[in-house]
Amino acid sequence: MARPARPRQPAPHEPLLEPAPGRTAARRRRPAGEGAPRRRGRRMDHGPRTRQREAPARPAAPPPPRIRTVLLRLRPGARPATLAEAARARETVLAVSLAVGGQQGCLPRSLATVLLCRLHGQWPTWCVGVRTQPPFAAHAWVEADGVLVGEGAPADYFQRFVTVD
Repeated sequence: MARPARPRQPAPHEPLLEPAPGRTAARRRRPAGEGAPRRRGRRMDHGPRTRQREAPARPAAPPPPRIRTVLLRLRPGARPATLAEAARARETVLAVSLAVGGQQGCLPRSLATVLLCRLHGQWPTWCVGVRTQPPFAAHAWVEADGVLVGEGAPADYFQRFVTVD
């Protein structure tokens, strides 16, 4: 037994309604290669019209000399922070933000620690430098009373390039 023929679905550019009796549907024929018909009104896919670049994972940080200039302006009036005060500020920063916990978060972690100490009237030493032993990499850290705060490394493990005491 043969199945009944399904009614043909109109293409997206064809009108959904049949023409009025006695009239024929006037359709413009497109030359070969002209592409899909132009639609009017809202786009159906709601996607971007152009391909967008992916956003970087982190915004680019200003260079350490610029950061040093800003921190030097914030420093006056603060007393030197003790090791316990700086460690407490660092733990608070780590508790509030997951982004600063990893190896790539050393710059925002150190800056947040310094700024939190400054809010309490204290100032630890902010440092930027490199590891002296392989793998060599740039690093930012905080020191108080001549001791690295929360780094778990001896003082000679890093070579300082920029400091704000």
